[in-house]
Amino acid sequence: MSKKPIIVFEGIEGSGKSHHINKVSKYLDKKKINYIKIREPGGSLNSEKIRRLILNKKSNFNIYTDLLLYLAARSENINLIKKTYKKKIILIDRFTDSTIAYQHYGMGVDLNIINIINRFLLKNIKVNFTFLNIVNKKNLFQRLKNRKSLNRYDQFDMNFYNKVQKGFLKLAKSNKKTYKIIDSNLDIKTNEDLIINQIKKLIK
Repeated sequence: MSKKPIIVFEGIEGSGKSHHINKVSKYLDKKKINYIKIREPGGSLNSEKIRRLILNKKSNFNIYTDLLLYLAARSENINLIKKTYKKKIILIDRFTDSTIAYQHYGMGVDLNIINIINRFLLKNIKVNFTFLNIVNKKNLFQRLKNRKSLNRYDQFDMNFYNKVQKGFLKLAKSNKKTYKIIDSNLDIKTNEDLIINQIKKLIK
């Protein structure tokens, strides 16, 4: 594995992925290790513009428009990733597996369409490791309730989130060597330590 890996944090809403990627960022800052951190949708200036459009509560796109907007946001990030690929550690808050989990398993878009466009966009870029954060219904809705504001993707029903999380777990099962499941229903400090220890192995 590259010592400057791409490390992705995946999971449904309220699963703690953004918290953990921020903890890893602070650890790398403390160790003075070079990295970049991006989110999807978002990251580059144009991708952030697309993010605002996708997540706006007033937006009401069909499932294919939703998919293409997410992929457009990814397209805007690819040059940013290419510039630093294997030169710096790349931390990504959601990436290609989110598209599969949400748009295919959650919304029913044909998986072949997603895979074809992802392959076209990524070319030889490969994710080295993924942390999948899972959450139960009680904690999911409690955490969403505590948020100051909710976006469009924070307001789906539990049936949708269940389909998406099961999709993520299928992806994890087929990529056991490069996936680590983090049960965010457990003690947060325990999970922080578990993730940092895994990060140390990935970059040593």
